[in-house]
Amino acid sequence: MDRIAIISDIHGNIPALSAVLDDIRSRGVDVIYCLGDLIGKGPDGDIAVDMIQANCERIVRGNWDDFILSKTEEEALRWHQRKLGQKRLDTLAKLPFCIEFYMSGKWVRLFHASPRSVYERVQPWDELEKRLSLFEGSACCLSDREADVAGYGDVHNAFLQHLDGKTLFNTGSVGNPLDMPQASYVILEGRYDSRTSAALSMQWVRVPYDIERAVQDAVSSGMPFLDNYIEELRTGRYRSRS
Repeated sequence: MDRIAIISDIHGNIPALSAVLDDIRSRGVDVIYCLGDLIGKGPDGDIAVDMIQANCERIVRGNWDDFILSKTEEEALRWHQRKLGQKRLDTLAKLPFCIEFYMSGKWVRLFHASPRSVYERVQPWDELEKRLSLFEGSACCLSDREADVAGYGDVHNAFLQHLDGKTLFNTGSVGNPLDMPQASYVILEGRYDSRTSAALSMQWVRVPYDIERAVQDAVSSGMPFLDNYIEELRTGRYRSRS
């Protein structure tokens, strides 16, 4: 059987990313896919881009990876742009939209937020029709066929749902989890590139990491929106929630 570790939403949090990569290696998983948002929110997007490039076989574009490329007068975004530098911005600009492959007879599609856009947000509690639309193909994807298995990041909430005979999952977030304050990723196991039906499994892994070190990294960096970011790291709750 083949195993793929799927990570997403690192958001410049290097203590979390390092802990996840160490955990993946300890399990003997050699192939890692990343579903975007390498940068933003956290302080060290530059290091995250370099580490993801060095460790991940395939990487897709997230919303932060996309809008950071645009010229802006917003100082918070300019801070992240300066930290990244032009070479890394050029790397982000070249990231593909999605990953598609057969595994154990299932057509698997992985993307950041939806098969249509890196900006379309779908939560696990949204209406059924909206969640079912995540199996659809689009002009953004490599094919227009419906996926049997669809996986994504973006919402920072790890979950698994079986919908009309199909499987929808979210990896959760490595660097900015908003369901509990531990890094999250998924291991997908099956027969890669096989159209023959076979066993297929998914394992969610929660990895504790040194949150206070991540807090100190953020404080030392002088990053924007510091207090909100620290609160999210420590509580695993989105800053706008009551």
